[in-house]
Amino acid sequence: MFLRIILFFLGAIFMLIGNFYIVVYINLFSFGYTITEYLEYIFTRYECYFTFLGIVLIILSVYLKGDK
Repeated sequence: MFLRIILFFLGAIFMLIGNFYIVVYINLFSFGYTITEYLEYIFTRYECYFTFLGIVLIILSVYLKGDK
């Protein structure tokens, strides 16, 4: 149970960090980036991978079997 709580909070924190950088990088549109260039840039930045890592950790915390 404790592992599930830790994984959930860690996943939420990682998603918060990743989504923060994704929103910050939306400012690239004001410099003339297109949507494909933006997505290409997002997928090359390691900070944005925290979003996907957070999703995986939250899914693991939900579907992980608890000890009884």
